[in-house]
Amino acid sequence: MIEVKNVTKKYGKAVAVEDISFTINDGEIVGLLGPNGAGKSTTMNILTGYIEQTSGDVTIEGYNTLKKPKKAKMQIGYMAEGVPLYTDLTVKEFVTYMAELKKVNRKERKEKVQKVIEQTGLKDVENKLTKNLSRGYKQRVSMAGALVGDPKILILDEPTVGLDPKQITEIRNLIKELGKTHTVILSSHILSEVSQICNKVIIINKGKIVAIDTPENLENRVSKNNCIYVTVEDTENKIDKIKNEIKEIKNIELVQENEDKTKQYLIEADKDIDLRKKIFSEFAKENITIFEMKKADTTLEDAFIKLIEGGNK
Repeated sequence: MIEVKNVTKKYGKAVAVEDISFTINDGEIVGLLGPNGAGKSTTMNILTGYIEQTSGDVTIEGYNTLKKPKKAKMQIGYMAEGVPLYTDLTVKEFVTYMAELKKVNRKERKEKVQKVIEQTGLKDVENKLTKNLSRGYKQRVSMAGALVGDPKILILDEPTVGLDPKQITEIRNLIKELGKTHTVILSSHILSEVSQICNKVIIINKGKIVAIDTPENLENRVSKNNCIYVTVEDTENKIDKIKNEIKEIKNIELVQENEDKTKQYLIEADKDIDLRKKIFSEFAKENITIFEMKKADTTLEDAFIKLIEGGNK
């Protein structure tokens, strides 16, 4: 478990994070989100013990990071952004070196290094120099370095940045698998990724936490009542008549006019009302051709933008 209580970090008069508090339970996969300069990196650096907070307490698996820093750091495996590796070492040499730094028992070291290499899918390249690997394999090597020593907590900073779609999928699946046996904190700018992987999200903006919840709850928090996007051909502008014919419609908003002379409207109704049959029926009566109809789903990206904008006002 990770407990952060009233943590503030100042650089002179500048405040990087201000009075933040949150708890991460064992086995959770948590996404740490925020715009550039929001305080994400500072928060992650405090958790890893790389920097010390100005005030407040951080407890990692029962160890206070200021009072028992070595014990706290032993609970964490950290994968830094940018994949910093020793390029003149082979994969196996690098992971072994990381095991030595973490003081993995010498009798168990070889076995644990091999286990992590296999776990991260590096067996076929274990004797290659890290500088000769693809970006995707370098990410795996960095993750193997974080994993060796079997820490309870993994902190991953932008684990899929710069990867191609196939590599992203592979790393996502690996993180999901690791989440079965580890507590995982990851920072990412790819919000669809966070939505797929994480079961909790912490959003930070201007050094303060603006939301802590599941991705689903955050999406529901900012979702619109009951909205449908409809793209139609309506040369005679009969859409206003439709609103009078379908009483359940609360509002119709023109979203855009397309080059092919079609128009996209956002139609809003009360919750728990399915308008699709009535829309098809009434539009047909008015000779309005429907090209597309889709529900206006709210994404984590929508929630993120609205929460950040709300904090900026």
